[in-house]
Amino acid sequence: MSSLRFLRGEFCFRGVLSALLIFIFMGSFFAQPRAEIVENKKSFGSVKRGEKVELKYELKNTGNSPLLLLASEVSCSCTQVEFSKEPVAPGKSTTVVVKFDTKSVWGRQDRYVYITCNDPKGEIALRYKGQVSKE
Repeated sequence: MSSLRFLRGEFCFRGVLSALLIFIFMGSFFAQPRAEIVENKKSFGSVKRGEKVELKYELKNTGNSPLLLLASEVSCSCTQVEFSKEPVAPGKSTTVVVKFDTKSVWGRQDRYVYITCNDPKGEIALRYKGQVSKE
């Protein structure tokens, strides 16, 4: 009879241990970064053709694992994007700098920059707009 109690105790211990391991695994499985953009739309106002505009966007990782900014995509060669390749720890922020050279454009400008990252959404869209005069 004592061996039967021992076996029940062992099975109970294994069950608790298995449940604990599954909980730990699932917790790490659901650990994800979350990119939150403080202000994803910016206006540079009115500038003269040939001026260079610099816009800064703050990104915060509100998730529970490191956020990685991997690549950027722009609509024209007049736009450059700079950001750190270092992981953004949970609760921390980083800055993405968008540089727009107006020497080859004029008129109303409304453009997007896409940042590929490991957020479950896959990418972040940043928008900027303004007016470029011909003179």
